[in-house]
Amino acid sequence: MAQHARLRIDAGVQVYFCDPHSPWQRGTNENTNGSLRQYFPKGTDLSMHNAADLEAVALALNTRPRKTLG
Repeated sequence: MAQHARLRIDAGVQVYFCDPHSPWQRGTNENTNGSLRQYFPKGTDLSMHNAADLEAVALALNTRPRKTLG
């Protein structure tokens, strides 16, 4: 995010940058990537899918029950 400093100042949000090649520092991101791979294998060209297809996958992932959210 190029404007992280402005976000921090304007919204008072803490910004954290993970170290390169440290997936354990980005647990949620890595979990989300794994979930997306169920629908789109690594290297998939997403431009080959229409907006409705992408929205359907987003809805399926966003409405999936999560253990951490009860």
